Amino acid sequence: MKFVDEAEIHVAAGNGGNGSVSFRREKFIPLGGPDGGNGGAGGNVWLEADENLNTLIDFRHERKFAAQRGENGAGREMTGRGGDDIVIKVPVGTVVTNVETEEEIGDLTTHSQRLLVARGGRGGAGNVNFKSSTNRSPQKATSGQPGEEREIRLELKLLADVGLLGFPNAGKSTFIRAVSAATPKVADYPFTTLHPNLGVVSVGPLKSFVIADIPGVIEGASEGAGLGIQFLKHVSRTSLLLHLVDIAPLDDTDPVEQIKIIERELKNFDAKLSKRPRWLVMNKIDLIPEDEREDRIQDILKRLRWKKPWFAISGIARDGTEAIAKKAMAFLDKQRQDELDKRAG
Repeated sequence: MKFVDEAEIHVAAGNGGNGSVSFRREKFIPLGGPDGGNGGAGGNVWLEADENLNTLIDFRHERKFAAQRGENGAGREMTGRGGDDIVIKVPVGTVVTNVETEEEIGDLTTHSQRLLVARGGRGGAGNVNFKSSTNRSPQKATSGQPGEEREIRLELKLLADVGLLGFPNAGKSTFIRAVSAATPKVADYPFTTLHPNLGVVSVGPLKSFVIADIPGVIEGASEGAGLGIQFLKHVSRTSLLLHLVDIAPLDDTDPVEQIKIIERELKNFDAKLSKRPRWLVMNKIDLIPEDEREDRIQDILKRLRWKKPWFAISGIARDGTEAIAKKAMAFLDKQRQDELDKRAG
């Protein structure tokens, strides 16, 4: 299925039904009073997160959603039936924004979570509500209120604990296959990954985390170049970034320069994101003669002035991948515990 991570839709809640002007007309009751009922409320429009969905592609074909109008009131103080709500299913991880104001309406992060995006109009008042000691035969009723109507933007951000960054051909797809059950397509050409892949990494009983293989980022991505900003945003929820780099590129490109380019793109996209914990993973060491590996690694670290955690691995040989998975799990466990302690304190 093609991955679609953004869509704009039009939602319209139902209008309220009109109030009724009516009077009792019954045999042997010559002075029957007003008995016009109220109109029913219009239906609401809800979004509901569904963990069985992983794309917004359906909204490319259906963009308008309208809830039912409330029925008008009737005599004998009968209130009109309320309009049915409409519930629109979206993937877990969907952020909802008002297109006109650019205000975030909500963020659906758990299965079955609901978000009200358009409220139905209130029903109008029937003439029974306007009866008084001075006006015993009111001819007045009010119309139902219009339901809310707006354009909303749906943006899907992956709910992953760990995000993989790197240029095309850095080996991200191979890495995620090595540490998880995910099987993304792997090939030797740029932009192999055209949509994010999620994998569950298990490191022991009840010990697992979700990893996202983010498509290759190139220079200018934060401004829309290549796959661009469309995918940079998917790392915004992750707690840890693994920055993969090919240290044995066939085209003799400089790994250090590639690392710096992605650092700039992260900073341009979101300064906070650029400060997210990020570990350097130097991949494809199997392509370098053993007696040259250490010098190549140390040269990269020295030129980067890298002080954070780093790893040298071979994704295709699964050499060093298990160690990264275990250390990432330990990092996430500590982070979660720190958050619990913070809330408790």
